[in-house]
Amino acid sequence: MKLIHLSDLHLGKRVNEFSMIEDQAYILKKILGIVRDEEPDGVLIAGDVYDKSIPSVEAVGLFDDFLRHLARQRVQVFIISGNHDSPERLAFGAELIQLSGIHIAPAYSGRVEPVSLKDDYGAVHIYMLPFIKPIHVRSVFPEEKVESYTDAVRGAISHMDIQESERNILVTHQFVTGAQRSESEDISVGGSDNVDVSVFDSFDYVALGHIHGPQSVGRESARYCGTPLKYSFSEANHHKSVTILELKEKGSLEIRTVELSPLRDMRELRGTYEELTNRKNYEGTRTDDYIRITLTDEEDVVDAMGKLRVIYPNLMKLDYDNRRTRENRELTGGEAEESRTPLELIMDFYEQQNNQPMSGKQAALVSELMEKIWEEEL
Repeated sequence: MKLIHLSDLHLGKRVNEFSMIEDQAYILKKILGIVRDEEPDGVLIAGDVYDKSIPSVEAVGLFDDFLRHLARQRVQVFIISGNHDSPERLAFGAELIQLSGIHIAPAYSGRVEPVSLKDDYGAVHIYMLPFIKPIHVRSVFPEEKVESYTDAVRGAISHMDIQESERNILVTHQFVTGAQRSESEDISVGGSDNVDVSVFDSFDYVALGHIHGPQSVGRESARYCGTPLKYSFSEANHHKSVTILELKEKGSLEIRTVELSPLRDMRELRGTYEELTNRKNYEGTRTDDYIRITLTDEEDVVDAMGKLRVIYPNLMKLDYDNRRTRENRELTGGEAEESRTPLELIMDFYEQQNNQPMSGKQAALVSELMEKIWEEEL
């Protein structure tokens, strides 16, 4: 049985105020071409279909068109919600469109029934577990002790009727401990959203969503396929792809990738203003890519952004790296605020206000309170 693993489409996303909808339409057509060439039995979409819980009209239309083309190719499609999606909105009309082979997981209610496909080796059971937090599992199983994300996922899996002698696949959207993050992903308080890979031992393959860089974590068969597009400059060196898995008899699994080429790449350039505007240096390159430029001039260039966009129309970010900026980084500790977790920022603020670091007990209390507030807001 052949399956294609996708995740984190983030349809409707804006990156540095640039709409990605045209790029997303282009890459979805490329994916449809891969589906046509590979002729898989199913497509797994592991969450974060949309970038917002209330997606734009353009984003909904784009996904509708994508599903319509998949249904025409008579491919079974399995979709779960991620932390960016509204599970209720995503699953609207799910029972009706299931008749077209499109299977959408409902909001978590304690029951996860598999969809079973068959091939020459027997049944393959596909379980769809949307993004969950401990509060979701506690609400349906109040008698169980659920304190962490690992407890939550383990508890949800324990209530699935898994036939371990047969082939089982889980589609889910969580942060598995050890995975390498990117800047464009949401970071929870103090890494409290970590899930231990051991909770997935009953599954032959775990189709993970949430992490934007393609990677296996813990074992080869627990895999993030990554985003189909680059959504931050921390991903500039990523090679985006779709993951293809082929299952034969129980215990036989082959995993490979097919690389995706975007409409516009995301690149970082560095040099003086004169170097970056010299025709010899940029001629023959894709100047319409999404660009981040770091100028090394010691003096600021007047209206540098406007002038550089004449050559690089999709210039997203402009930074300076010179004596002045290096001295500023040294004064502020040299760590970018956006790369730090909320808990780290609060701990730093506490130390500045109280002239002493926060104790471990205080940090644990703050982490617990923040997590509780975020859960209640969901």
